[in-house]
Amino acid sequence: MRTLSIFAVVALLLSGLFAVPAQAGGRLALEVLSGRADQVSGGDALVRVSWQRPRVPARPKVTPKVTLNGQDVSASFTTDPDGRSATGLVRGLRAGDNTLAAAALSQRGTLRLRNHPISGPIFSGPHQYPFLCKTERGGLGPPVADNQDRQGYRVADGWSRDCFAPTVTDRLYRTTGGAWQPLPAERPADMATTTLMDGRRVDFVVKRERGVINRFLYSIAVVEDGWNRRAIYRFDGGVGIGRDQGTLGGSALDEHGLGLGYAIMYSSGTRTSTHSNMVLGGETALMVKERFVELHGRPLYTVGVGGSGGGLQQYLYGQNHGDRVIDAAIPQYAFPDMITQTIHVADCELLERYMDGDPRWARWDSRSVLIGMNASDTVANPYTRRPGSTECVSGWRGLTPLSLNPKWTDDNDPEWERMDPPGVKDGVHWTLWEDLKNVVGTGPDGYARSTMDNVGVQYGLTALREGKITPAEFLDVNEKAGSWKETRDMVQEGCPFVPSVCPGDWDPWSSRNAGPGRRGADPAVVRAVERSGLVFTGDIDIPIIDWRHYLEDELDMHNSHQSFATRQRMRDHDGDAANQVIWFTDARPDGRRSDQTPEALRVMDEWMANLRAKPWRGVAGNKPPLAVDRCFATDGTPLAAGDGVWDGVLDKRAPGACTQRFPLYSTSRIVAGGPIEGGVFSCGRQPVTRAIERGLYGSWRPSPEQRARLEAVFPTGVCDY
Repeated sequence: MRTLSIFAVVALLLSGLFAVPAQAGGRLALEVLSGRADQVSGGDALVRVSWQRPRVPARPKVTPKVTLNGQDVSASFTTDPDGRSATGLVRGLRAGDNTLAAAALSQRGTLRLRNHPISGPIFSGPHQYPFLCKTERGGLGPPVADNQDRQGYRVADGWSRDCFAPTVTDRLYRTTGGAWQPLPAERPADMATTTLMDGRRVDFVVKRERGVINRFLYSIAVVEDGWNRRAIYRFDGGVGIGRDQGTLGGSALDEHGLGLGYAIMYSSGTRTSTHSNMVLGGETALMVKERFVELHGRPLYTVGVGGSGGGLQQYLYGQNHGDRVIDAAIPQYAFPDMITQTIHVADCELLERYMDGDPRWARWDSRSVLIGMNASDTVANPYTRRPGSTECVSGWRGLTPLSLNPKWTDDNDPEWERMDPPGVKDGVHWTLWEDLKNVVGTGPDGYARSTMDNVGVQYGLTALREGKITPAEFLDVNEKAGSWKETRDMVQEGCPFVPSVCPGDWDPWSSRNAGPGRRGADPAVVRAVERSGLVFTGDIDIPIIDWRHYLEDELDMHNSHQSFATRQRMRDHDGDAANQVIWFTDARPDGRRSDQTPEALRVMDEWMANLRAKPWRGVAGNKPPLAVDRCFATDGTPLAAGDGVWDGVLDKRAPGACTQRFPLYSTSRIVAGGPIEGGVFSCGRQPVTRAIERGLYGSWRPSPEQRARLEAVFPTGVCDY
């Protein structure tokens, strides 16, 4: 974001962008290329030993002597072309601490390595059990038995709790029909070819390794005859709440990236459809990246690509781990993070239930004044099968029971029939918060604690101030909206979430689990979440091209204001978001016709080349001409570009060219007076009397009776954002 100081340049050098000579004075430098020395996993590490060359005319080849815990491992090292270092894959690390020592040219050095099991954990905390194995579905065969205690997934010789399976390597080819097939001994007639970044045309053949890392399935794929020394880490989205090994998605074999020569890294543990614990996801990504570097060496750079939950992971891992997982990001349809979305999403069913019971809200498009998000009288409702819906209904309905109700889950995979002890699935608390228990902890009732809080939230406040609802309507919604029961008090869902009770037990609002009054969160839980790395705070310095289709007219959950919520969090952190550019592509009225990802990859490659050439200029100082805010027509034609195209979103300037073309909506908490960046779990509060004195309600001056009603709803005060 800012130009780099000399200290930052030194840090870049040490990170491996350039060869680092040994320190003068006779000490060798030892560096783990595949990760941090204290976070090695799987019993091996790619290590570089560097030394100071003597100032003599003759430069004999130097072969260092290297020992691991006193055992000679010198044969694992090969002298690098620069003649000043040697690189080797050190195997056989024992669990815990190890000592690596090296000597060359009368110089010596040591390095302590801390090794963790390939099954993890490193820093994410205790494993989650039960944990459903899917190695057979993933083509790796049955998992390895790791106990005889009838715990986990049944296999021929015992049970597997951690779902490990041996690594599998294979070769695939891309057919002219656009499919992947195992490569036969003879070149097949339907072999496709591909044009690499350097212009060479080669047979489209891929080498792939699959296995299990951190209990999740992983895949590493590289074009056999043309790796361009660049890598893509593909992240996937969805909403999952753990207990599951997951599966490899189609983007594990990203044909566009592979076709250009990029290597592709992928893990079922970096799919948010598998779980929602981004601390665990970041740990998994680091371990997969470690394995990649051990196989192929350090790439020139690794760029993240992925949508929705795959986009927010890039923001979080860039914040939490710097450039250790990805050096650059192309988040698509991204939210700032997952956990802060629960703040306003939990309002959806509360407000929709209220509005469905009042003729005032029979016009669907009027509902935006409460929920903030888009609403339409013409978009088909997926539940009523009639015109009329909102983003809360079409995009978010079902997320409340999924995240809050311990008794309901849509995870009914057949593999559960092979899990022991019998009925183990029935004892699981199926909540988002249980998935995050290592962060939020457990309350005295045995349930994971949550950040659910709507105390002091004045639904519709901005609509009241703007005259879009009356004071009577404002009082009514806040008296009746209510909140969610404590986790321990929730009961099983009705229709449509439990199909067996349909159609009679119709409860799409989860109303049986709602109640009067408001619910607050334990401040200690909020602090734990905010400090854990689950929340994007804006502390990120890698290049970012944030791209999305404009989907507001479809009432899609990937609402467009999220790109700017992310930008504002970056500005809030240090006053700068120059390392992020925002691109929108129109999807109206002809659907999602143009994909700007290939262009984003080209622009990012130029951006990263500039950084390698002139690191002292920093991320913002190395932007290529097209790394600016932009918007595009449905066919990909540029509409506008430059610093002012999004004016009017985060400032009070006149709307820019892109702002005018793509209207933004908000959320229920923004309507309630909260900031665009969101992320306020529990608001600071002020007495109702003080809010009235400050003019919080615009031209409305509550009568004594109305003030009494406000104080009854908000006995501890109203939000003071």
